[in-house]
Amino acid sequence: MAQHHILANDGLAGSAREALEKAGHTVYTRKIEPENLADFINDKNIDVLIVRSATKVRKDLLDKVKPLKMIIRAGVGLDNIDVDYAKQKGILVRNTPAASSHSVAELVMAHLLCGVRFLHDANREMPLRGDTAFKELKKKYSKGREVKGKTLGIIGFGRIGREVAKMAIGLEMKVLAHDPYIKEADLTLHFFDGQTATFHIQTVSKEEVLRNADFITLHVPAQDKPVIGEEEINMMKDGAAIINAARGGVVDEVALYKALEKGKLSFAALDVFADEPTPPVQLLMYPKLSLSPHIGASTVEAQERIGEEIVGIVQNMDN
Repeated sequence: MAQHHILANDGLAGSAREALEKAGHTVYTRKIEPENLADFINDKNIDVLIVRSATKVRKDLLDKVKPLKMIIRAGVGLDNIDVDYAKQKGILVRNTPAASSHSVAELVMAHLLCGVRFLHDANREMPLRGDTAFKELKKKYSKGREVKGKTLGIIGFGRIGREVAKMAIGLEMKVLAHDPYIKEADLTLHFFDGQTATFHIQTVSKEEVLRNADFITLHVPAQDKPVIGEEEINMMKDGAAIINAARGGVVDEVALYKALEKGKLSFAALDVFADEPTPPVQLLMYPKLSLSPHIGASTVEAQERIGEEIVGIVQNMDN
């Protein structure tokens, strides 16, 4: 088996590094800044580059790196890699699409539950005024909603969208899903006592989702233009909410802000931003937004699963 020189530029689970080193590969996990990345790859004879979303692998880098044979995206999306150009240069591109789906779905549900009970705002206010304005805050946050019986609209019904749907069903929500490439899917829920239940979901039009959902979550790749903008928000129910843990830019943040200001939307949640890593202060400070810093796939369990997939990819790359 060939030994490879591997750079995991955005980190790698310790168990995966150990497995790769035990197999005889050389593994570097320190972060190399963009201006030094090509020189490092060439100097260390790196033939496998592992990245998450932070490291960009563009044409200018690909033109400089002579030893590189494979790029592995530790996650789902490939929008930070010039995939077609890499393939033209004979460089393999792989990702780990299944490993982080459950983690992203759990974060979506966390944002949803925070939003309907105002926890995102209460967690800002309680440290500041909880001791002096307890009754005032109690009144302010006492009109929360249950998600049971409400409709969750899911735009993008791939692996992550289906995981979100399963969790919504577990919370006794109704599910409406849209995906231009998927007409139907069977979702099997596994329970603690060994029982299972399978639900058949047929996807519907985007317009039907927008008009009927109480909450909408997006699970689509990066787009050239927003999937949800002012026109789409105007189709939504008054008091609905939007959660974006997909990619920055798939929701028009200006239109989102205006809809929150007008009260068209009751709240929104963003794990991703059009301008990462420097989102606008107006969004970061806005009390109707539940926010997180692009951590959908960032759980211990997901990173371990990603690491396991990466080990398998490297071990099989010469076959």
